[in-house]
Amino acid sequence: MKRLGIAGFSGSGKTTLVTRLIPELRCRGLSVSTIKHTHHNVSVDRRGDASWELRQAGASEVAVAGNARWALLHEHHGEAESSVDDLVARMDPVDLLLIEGFKRHEHDKIEVHRPQVGKPLLAEEDAHIIAVASTAELPHLACPRLDLDDIQAIATFIIQRLAL
Repeated sequence: MKRLGIAGFSGSGKTTLVTRLIPELRCRGLSVSTIKHTHHNVSVDRRGDASWELRQAGASEVAVAGNARWALLHEHHGEAESSVDDLVARMDPVDLLLIEGFKRHEHDKIEVHRPQVGKPLLAEEDAHIIAVASTAELPHLACPRLDLDDIQAIATFIIQRLAL
């Protein structure tokens, strides 16, 4: 399974890029899944939901299944956060797995960069960044600069780079 990270600082537009890329890649015949990292406490159930009650009772994992989708909730119970490799191992095979966030992990990534966010370019210190997607001109990059608004060009870059 090919994987590619979409990295950048908070507010740079990572989720927006991923949500625009998925339909473009699917139109080109690729199956796509995602893993998203967040610094916030993840919860997809609410107080009073059966899954919430089961987690509160101490279950390590709770799977919730219906006719349209299923979800697996895993409690760390004080253990370390799951690694990218642990999460990837749980995913069903697809043509492309987009990994949003995890900017310090050593996998190939496209950086989303907006100068107005006021953060430095990750590409200047991360050899795993294979391109930077930005609306700004970045003349001193050592890697390709992609126009953040040109989803078709970004999809083509990904397909060619990963030989999909």
